[in-house]
Amino acid sequence: KSSANNTLAVLALRTWPVALLCPSPATALAVRYASKNTGSSSKNLGTKSSRRHYGIKKMEGHYVHAGNTLGTQCQFRWHPGARVGPGKRKCLYAVEEGIVHYTKEAYVPNPSNSEAVDLVTRMPKGVVLYKTFVHLVPAKPQGTFKFVAML
Repeated sequence: KSSANNTLAVLALRTWPVALLCPSPATALAVRYASKNTGSSSKNLGTKSSRRHYGIKKMEGHYVHAGNTLGTQCQFRWHPGARVGPGKRKCLYAVEEGIVHYTKEAYVPNPSNSEAVDLVTRMPKGVVLYKTFVHLVPAKPQGTFKFVAML
């Protein structure tokens, strides 16, 4: 028995390098691919986009820093007042730091703006247009230290 096992071991050692150098022919494999594409279609993407969140971002009395967005809008619903600037797409932002304040003021159109003058002249006599303005009241930051020269 031992001689038979030894000869099998010797044959296995001799055939192992040959098997690495000359691999056996591969059998044909049938690969089946999906007949439909997976994932979403490229059509109707308008329903998948998130909506824009318009509106007031800072309320009356809130303390804001320079550059903070005060509100976003499609049309001018709120108008920029003191220390407030109009940004892209009619958004309002703070120019300085301070406290937000809203006021309603009578609208007097510029005489050079023909559209505004036409709007006011078409309205009934005695009607006053009011518009909402957003202002910033400057506030001193509390708790700041000033260096005093020693005498």
